[in-house]
Amino acid sequence: MRGNATSSEAPGRRALILVENLSVPFDRRVWQECTTLRDAGWTVHVICPRGSKRDTEPEAEIDGVRIHRYPLRAATGGPAGYLREYGSALWHTARLARKVGPVDVVHACNPPDLLFLPALWLKRQGARFVFDQHDLVPELYLSRFGRGEDLLYRAVCALERRTYRAADVVLATNESYRDVALRRGGRRPEDVFVVRSAPDIDRFHPVPPEPELKRGRPHLLCYLGVMGPQDGVDYALRALAKLRDELGRTDWHAVFVGSGDAFDAMVALSRRLGLDEQVQFTGRVPDADLARYLSTADVCLSPDPRNPLNDVSTMNKVLEYMVMGRPIVSFDLKEARVSAGDAAVYAPANDEAEFAKLIAVLLDDPDERERMGKIGQERIGGQLSWRNSQRSLLAAYEAVRTGKRQGR
Repeated sequence: MRGNATSSEAPGRRALILVENLSVPFDRRVWQECTTLRDAGWTVHVICPRGSKRDTEPEAEIDGVRIHRYPLRAATGGPAGYLREYGSALWHTARLARKVGPVDVVHACNPPDLLFLPALWLKRQGARFVFDQHDLVPELYLSRFGRGEDLLYRAVCALERRTYRAADVVLATNESYRDVALRRGGRRPEDVFVVRSAPDIDRFHPVPPEPELKRGRPHLLCYLGVMGPQDGVDYALRALAKLRDELGRTDWHAVFVGSGDAFDAMVALSRRLGLDEQVQFTGRVPDADLARYLSTADVCLSPDPRNPLNDVSTMNKVLEYMVMGRPIVSFDLKEARVSAGDAAVYAPANDEAEFAKLIAVLLDDPDERERMGKIGQERIGGQLSWRNSQRSLLAAYEAVRTGKRQGR
């Protein structure tokens, strides 16, 4: 046994997961990975930032997973703010990694594409490196800033290349991301494993609807997710204004669950559009409250506009809508169709008027809503289940631990 390992730890099965974007266990994908590895006999440590309202303790052991958290102030003020955020995160990650001691696998989750730096230090001590690519950072940059030739864009592309080069295996969230790892990252097919994000249906499932959540209206519309510049909440709000003003529909109440960089701007936009009486912003809510809203919703909204990132990304909210048996209105994105199939209807990309019309169509057709909801639940219980992702995750760890790669 190496380093700080104890007598209860399995030889060769000590993993350290690095996260900068969210706290753990709030980051559901990372938490599911942690518990899957734990159940397979791995000792799992996590280094991540502290949350603001939850996950606030510096250290915790939750269900056998050991979590080490550091204080982190989110970036403000443009590039200089990101440099401060990422510099602080790297310093704390390196500090806590020394405390954890040698590990067999270091598993880094982006964004940002900077965690290869502490991973390289751990590789020099004998660890193997798993790169868990949650986001395509160059596409994220283009989607936020629209500049493909400036110095910062070239820098994020270079950091992605360095991360691919340092990794022993890559975890991709879908086939589109896998294609990028092969094409742009130069990785061999046997080194890239698709580990799709998926809800834990044992934990997250429908509950009896609560009509009072509709605030006296016949129908409830629901949005769940992050509210950043590229997430399309502004598209959803403008579509709701069209639903009211152009289609004459006032028979709905809408709830927007979640938070993010654009939260305050979206509340202000709702006010400017005169939607205050029909649109409610909850911020982040406990899982029990989220289940109540989704189980009561008649239609769920996935308004992510088409941009370089969204078109090839799997949206967690779509999968969570599906596990709750809710019909979805989405813009027509490549990976949205892969995930939802016939559980959603698709407006032409970024067309708010058509998005509003599809909401109206579903509100008028309860039988179609029920049919679409059942399709979504069947897809989550079958090809999109976390059980399939668990097998792929464990295959990746076995490959990186033993040096045996997957055949294709």
